[in-house]
Amino acid sequence: MQFNPATPIWMQILSDIETEIATGRRLPGEKLPGGRDLALQYDINPNTAARVYRELEKKDLCETRRGTGTFVTGDEQRIFTLREEIAGQAVCQFLDVMETLGISRREASRWILKEDDA
Repeated sequence: MQFNPATPIWMQILSDIETEIATGRRLPGEKLPGGRDLALQYDINPNTAARVYRELEKKDLCETRRGTGTFVTGDEQRIFTLREEIAGQAVCQFLDVMETLGISRREASRWILKEDDA
């Protein structure tokens, strides 16, 4: 993963894991790598990996079971909500770019529909 220096690394990894959960690349109830393994996977400090897991727990996207590890939430409604949140953020970013280009929301929606027809 290429890190963006403008955003804290833990936030980028958090976003990466959230996307994996929302897209089904990480399934409900699936065991996540241990903190040290996550640190090795992303080439980060173990404290950063621990922060990622703390933030995932705060968002109810994972749970840590003492002695067995950290697991993706089994709450499929929470995962559905996460997917909607990510989609909403993507739409807002798209609309911000369109606004910067001087393109109205109505015209932007026509662009989307035009691409859908292609």
